Amino acid sequence: MPTEQAPPPGAAGLRPKLASMSVSSAGSDTGSAPEDAGAGGSIGEGPDLDMAVARVEQELGRLFARIRVSWREAAATVHPDLQPLGYQVLTSIASGKATSAGAIIERLQTDKSAVSRHVRQLEELGLVESVPDPEDRRARVLVATELAQERITVARAGYETRIKERLHAWSAADLDHFVDLLGALGR
Repeated sequence: MPTEQAPPPGAAGLRPKLASMSVSSAGSDTGSAPEDAGAGGSIGEGPDLDMAVARVEQELGRLFARIRVSWREAAATVHPDLQPLGYQVLTSIASGKATSAGAIIERLQTDKSAVSRHVRQLEELGLVESVPDPEDRRARVLVATELAQERITVARAGYETRIKERLHAWSAADLDHFVDLLGALGR
């Protein structure tokens, strides 16, 4: 008989959220069970739900591990010395979603020293520059260089190809439902 694996670290807090969550047909997080629970009784209780939640936790753990591997591969594609967090810092800057140390810290939920270290490395590698803010010449903003944009494009190409291959077999309705469920889980 196979042994049950423990949920991945940090996933235990997911169980209460998953158990109390439902998504209506419009995709909103109602936080309660649907009115029609079907022949199996009420939704939100019992060993079947516990087993389903455990499977979700296990699959999320596997997905998170795969994402970490993808970040490591992408970082190495950009530069062999770049760490995964450095890659995340770089893509935050390149996307324009975080162009200051404070914004990067907030976006990535990491500490100031780690961000400072990675920004310094990115500058040394010629991937990021600090330039005067066009709106406030006293301030400075971080921008990705053309070299960084080129390398990010190459790094993302492999990942985007893999994800498209995996999701191409899904129907548009299935993908929309998946997006709704992911959105509800992230709330």
